[in-house]
Amino acid sequence: MTDLHPIFATMTVPADDVSDEEAVAVARAHWGIAARAKLLTGERDRNFHLVAEDGREFVLKFANPAEPPGVTDLQIKALKHVARTDPAFNVPRMIPLPGGAIEAVVPRAPQPARVRLLSWVHGTPIRYAPRTAAQRESCGRALARLGLALQGFSHPDSRYELIWDLTHALRLREILHNLEDAAAERAIGGLLDDYEREVAPVLPGLRHQVLYNDMNHGNTLVDPAHPDAVVGIIDFGDLVHTAVVIDVAVGAITAVGDDMPVPEALARFVGGFHAVRPLLAEEVALLPILTAVRAAIGTVLQAWHRKTHVDNPHYAKMTPEELQRRLDRIAALRAPAVGAAVRAACGFG
Repeated sequence: MTDLHPIFATMTVPADDVSDEEAVAVARAHWGIAARAKLLTGERDRNFHLVAEDGREFVLKFANPAEPPGVTDLQIKALKHVARTDPAFNVPRMIPLPGGAIEAVVPRAPQPARVRLLSWVHGTPIRYAPRTAAQRESCGRALARLGLALQGFSHPDSRYELIWDLTHALRLREILHNLEDAAAERAIGGLLDDYEREVAPVLPGLRHQVLYNDMNHGNTLVDPAHPDAVVGIIDFGDLVHTAVVIDVAVGAITAVGDDMPVPEALARFVGGFHAVRPLLAEEVALLPILTAVRAAIGTVLQAWHRKTHVDNPHYAKMTPEELQRRLDRIAALRAPAVGAAVRAACGFG
């Protein structure tokens, strides 16, 4: 583990072991909020859902000890930027301390914790909502709108290396053996070879900016009464300066489901995005392989994470049947019909 690239650092350092009681005490001492706390799952941070005595709801976030302060500041400043450029877009809002600062530094052993408070965004994660074609289009439109809201935003730490940024997909080779399945290693290894040949040479020349980079089934919220409508996007922990097409590929994975053929599902999502923020032909051409790589990253990191953080419930143990299901999905994303569908959805024939 010590020989791994530093890009894996924040994924090998456990989140602070904070109890519900300590979270309640921190909220009261620093923000003056009396509340009850419930632990939320999280990949790197320690997060709590707070319900105040007056009914208000919040997220209390203890930053991972390995996360550089500049990366935390990137997320804070980006949320403030979206609040200015698109105030109607429903994302978490930073709740300042009484003195105006955003972060509280809380004494703890072995090192102080950096803590921030955010508003709670109401809605149902799409993993718990009925899936429809209109919902997929709505997700694409919402992601495009968020990218437009982030246009023009810059930060000195936005180009940090994050393994969830598909720019660094080839780093997966370092942990591929954690799949412990020779056929899976060969399949994903071959996909990475294709990425190195087809994507890596052209990616630097495409459009880049600071982007959300994490639309998924848990972070995308819909109206429980009208599940076709996206009502909010949460969790900006994977925000990074990357390619626009990468942001689209990440979000496109949310479109994949058993209720709809993969080509149609991706076409609905990409078509929704393209209607708000037109994609370029060279970007659309890369979407099938990039969505497959995103699915592969999730598979490999889950297997690896189960070995490095065996007690973290964020990643469940993967059965052989689940691994095969994921490999089948990766293969389906590479089918020629997917490329034809997304090209047609964007008017490229």
